[in-house]
Amino acid sequence: MKDRDHIDLEAIARRAMIERDLYPEFPPAVMEETRELEEVRQFGGDGIRDLRKLPWFSIDNDDTRDLDQLTFAEPQGADIRVLVAIADVDALVPQESDTDRHAGHNTVSVYTPARIFPMLPERLSTGLTSLHEGEDRLAVVVEMRVDQDGSVPEATLFRAAVHNQARLTYNAVAAWLEGHGPLPEGANKLDGQLRLQDKAAERLRLRRHERGALQFETLRSRPVMENGRVRALEEDRKNRAKELIEDVMLAANSATASFLEGKGYPSIRRLVRSPARWPRIMDIAARLGDRLPEEPRPVDLSRFLERRRAADPDGFPELSLSVLKLLGSGEYTVDLPGQPAPGHFGLAAEDYTHATAPNRRYPDLITQRLVKAALAGRPAPYEPAALEELARWCTRKEDDARRVERQVTKSAAALLLSDRIGETFDAIVTGDSEKGTWVRTCRHPVEGRLTRNHQNLDVGDRVRVELVSVNVERGFIDFSCR
Repeated sequence: MKDRDHIDLEAIARRAMIERDLYPEFPPAVMEETRELEEVRQFGGDGIRDLRKLPWFSIDNDDTRDLDQLTFAEPQGADIRVLVAIADVDALVPQESDTDRHAGHNTVSVYTPARIFPMLPERLSTGLTSLHEGEDRLAVVVEMRVDQDGSVPEATLFRAAVHNQARLTYNAVAAWLEGHGPLPEGANKLDGQLRLQDKAAERLRLRRHERGALQFETLRSRPVMENGRVRALEEDRKNRAKELIEDVMLAANSATASFLEGKGYPSIRRLVRSPARWPRIMDIAARLGDRLPEEPRPVDLSRFLERRRAADPDGFPELSLSVLKLLGSGEYTVDLPGQPAPGHFGLAAEDYTHATAPNRRYPDLITQRLVKAALAGRPAPYEPAALEELARWCTRKEDDARRVERQVTKSAAALLLSDRIGETFDAIVTGDSEKGTWVRTCRHPVEGRLTRNHQNLDVGDRVRVELVSVNVERGFIDFSCR
């Protein structure tokens, strides 16, 4: 094998994109179109509210530059009024433009350890449409009233001008909220906002779990890059700040779906169907001395997960991973006015769309155009048949993008494991099909294929494996059972 410092991981990522029919580069027509764009500086008229004086802020990863959302909250009696500002990407990416067609092909930004392949050119995604600190921007705002019990009895959407007062990061905010770090730099006078939004998020989270929404805890490894080289695998865990944003965005997505339904407009919904492998989930529960009914219901699975978290917190991440694999992946579908809404099993919700990340997910940009048409009283910008085709395409290309991300992440892991052939690891089975049996190691999680001694195994089984080979170029990591 080549010396690990001479492996071109970016070239591997680019090749993986092409193999999955994803465009790694922007064509000249898109770049020319983007160069001619001018920053939006007119913020009045067309029902646009001027909310630039509110103490908006963003919370995201340390290195994130495509900022899609800002948040603000204020007390409303015993309730909490929460506003989510979503970047108005449609204002600079017209439907059927060259930029839109490129975004509509890839449908999502692809994040690999070596390189990010953005859905939109960086002048847009990390520039003119990103909600940067200190910049005025157009946004679509979701306004929600969160009751004491976590329900959202009132929600509305409108367009507004906003101004990001502070760019905060997950780790710094989480450390402060959890009591083991100072108030983040840049958050001066925002401590009350952070506490109030954390309180609203907790209410929303508890309400979701009462309905049966599933709560998981999984361990993930993130390759650490240094000067273009892979130096280590670092655990990437949830924290309180990530949960805050997740809870508020889930609520905003549901409010958006309800808004479109109330206006009589179609929408693209995000769903996870009732799990086909429910019997295997029942087997795992029985093996742990628990019981699940034969009819799959989110609330029953949610209660089982709660019991297992309390009984075995150290083993809960492995159980979470097994159940997630057995639930299956999400998909996009279309909800038409007057028809039963498709449900999301994992969220125990019937009204859920993707709306809060239009810089990096094409379904969110589609949703934004539908919302703006509803606000203006215009006809829906997409015919039902076109939406159906878009939903199928977005599902397909999002799956392709995730495969690219997994392949390149495994290439990075293979680099680090290349001198550990013959070592043994505790692992858990994560997949079993005609294509093969897959495992993920328990410490510093790395996924690979079992090439020998894998008969009679199924998802959720614990095994001891030996690393037998790696192929950095293809992202292959092969184990055998001991």
